[in-house]
Amino acid sequence: MNFRILSNTGGEKMYEGQIITYRVSPLASVPLFWMTEITHVKEYEYFIDEQRVGPYAVWHHEHRFKAIQGGIEMTDMVTYKLPLGVLGKLVHALWVKRSVEYIFDYRYQALEERFGKFL
Repeated sequence: MNFRILSNTGGEKMYEGQIITYRVSPLASVPLFWMTEITHVKEYEYFIDEQRVGPYAVWHHEHRFKAIQGGIEMTDMVTYKLPLGVLGKLVHALWVKRSVEYIFDYRYQALEERFGKFL
């Protein structure tokens, strides 16, 4: 997807109202602008980002964190909808669903490589 953060209105600490802009290339290396806002934060428990500008009609992504023996369990809950009605549903079935699954599979593998596998 060639996912690249362009700007981040915050420092090290996340906060409600924080705007993050990205450049993504989900289809044939065509670059798209994407802007999300951090809408809710409860430190050490969860945060939510929602799309403000970008390729989805709706994007709501909840990141949850839970302390467990030996580490932190991270859970994602994503709700999204494509624009364009029936055409969007067709594109979702043919391509977008697999692409979103790939993104989260990739992130899981990257975190596992960085922090190790939890048994």
